[in-house]
Amino acid sequence: MTSSLMEGAARTRYLLDLLSQVPDPRKRRGRRHQLAGLLAVGAAAVIAGSRSFAAIGQWAADAGPDVLAALGADRGPADESTYRRAFALVGADALDQVPGAWLFTRAVRAAGRLVIAVDGKAVRGAKGKDGKAPHLVAALAHGIGAVLGQVAVNAKSNEIPAVRDLLSAFADLAGAVITLDALRTQHDTAQLILGRRADYAMTVKGNVPTLFRQLKKLPWPKVPSVSTVTTDHDRPRPARPPHRQGHPGACLDRVRGGRPGRAAAPHRHEKGQEDRRGRLRHHQRPQGRSRHPGRLGKGHSARGWLVVRSLR
Repeated sequence: MTSSLMEGAARTRYLLDLLSQVPDPRKRRGRRHQLAGLLAVGAAAVIAGSRSFAAIGQWAADAGPDVLAALGADRGPADESTYRRAFALVGADALDQVPGAWLFTRAVRAAGRLVIAVDGKAVRGAKGKDGKAPHLVAALAHGIGAVLGQVAVNAKSNEIPAVRDLLSAFADLAGAVITLDALRTQHDTAQLILGRRADYAMTVKGNVPTLFRQLKKLPWPKVPSVSTVTTDHDRPRPARPPHRQGHPGACLDRVRGGRPGRAAAPHRHEKGQEDRRGRLRHHQRPQGRSRHPGRLGKGHSARGWLVVRSLR
């Protein structure tokens, strides 16, 4: 057996071990198939293109004994009704933690560190009891683009406490870098990340006015700028825009932007590129001044800063 096959078998076994930790809600009497095997076969069938329980049952019947044994289904394929009852009874929250824990071990590291982006989203094509789409806060792993975990936002609350609940659910975040946008830039969230021995990169805008004013007063012209050039598939990529380096351990990078209430102007070396309809890109279109200087109108962008806090 080659090393790649051995690694694949080890990953499959680890996934089955995680699935076996999901509580089985079925009655003990009458069980023929293990819940972990049913969940693994169902996941494999969905990845293969199955979109219904009938299709999952058909895929399992055509998979063959070797494939089913590797997925933990030692007693052969189950009927469509067995998959339907098992998935209807199993707890969604307990099942949701399993793929996240498995993908956590598969996530790509950048310089030995895991980078996780936290953002909110509305579930497409789903509706709750109130007729609205469920709103979730998810943690996405950079590099593989996989969701490591997600929590639902309370209808009577917002994303800010949901972000803390999501980060608290991770068993280990030591050495990771958490990226958040301006909406989730909060003092309590930053303290939680540092308490888990992780680092953060947060965008600072007008929703945190005190910190915004403090950053605005810093002597940015005196801070040396740094630019880098990377290559991708032996092809040079455009140089990244210069950023400002702060003192070690608390780097403050200024993000280019216009005045509050005005659109960000193109860089002097940046040409006005048009799309196939002959229109300028969104950030290059001229915008009028907002009637509310402290607020952003439609199509406007504000000046902001990227605040990076590192323990190293």
